[in-house]
Amino acid sequence: MTDAHPELLAMLLADARLPVAGHTQSAGLEPALAAGPVDVPAYVALRLRTVTRTEAATTVVARAAALAGDPLDEVQAAWAARTPSAAMRRTSRVMGRALVRLAPRLVGHRGLPLLPPEPARPVVVGAIAAAAGLDAATTARVVGYDDVQTVVAAALKLTPLDPARATGWVVDAFPALAAMVTDVAALTRAAEIPARNAPVIEDHAERHTYTTRRLFSA
Repeated sequence: MTDAHPELLAMLLADARLPVAGHTQSAGLEPALAAGPVDVPAYVALRLRTVTRTEAATTVVARAAALAGDPLDEVQAAWAARTPSAAMRRTSRVMGRALVRLAPRLVGHRGLPLLPPEPARPVVVGAIAAAAGLDAATTARVVGYDDVQTVVAAALKLTPLDPARATGWVVDAFPALAAMVTDVAALTRAAEIPARNAPVIEDHAERHTYTTRRLFSA
């Protein structure tokens, strides 16, 4: 199926119903709301400029490395160095394991290249993209779209909100998402992955780890 229809695999990877625990994620929105009022569209835009840009770039570079037959350990190390929050790294590895489990269903007999220990989600997505024939821009777009939808879907559960308005936020994010894709799609080397930290988001992630009253795990 993926040989003939890689675009369908891209849609599947961006589908929140894929069993990789996406429903447990708020992309940091829950702890942000616990700290005070949040302008959700501005929060989405901030993530696209920072942590999501790093994740998308990592995925694109992992795809390029997998296609070249290069080890993915350097990509994983670059991602970890650019993700200061231990909580965010831990969450990404949990979701990476879930994707590895699903990989045989997604890419069939082709399988994935040799992955580093405890692979992070963007590294696994990049490997899947390489095996399934997704191009670099589509690969980055999947990561960015998933992040936007994760934030907005969490907002619907955490705040009183008209779903139509929330959908409008997703549509309004398309230009920033497209710009992010353009910026990272041509990257091929681990050293090129941008280090776009978001200290407040990272601090929220660390604090969220220790709270006992939460709806989302991250």
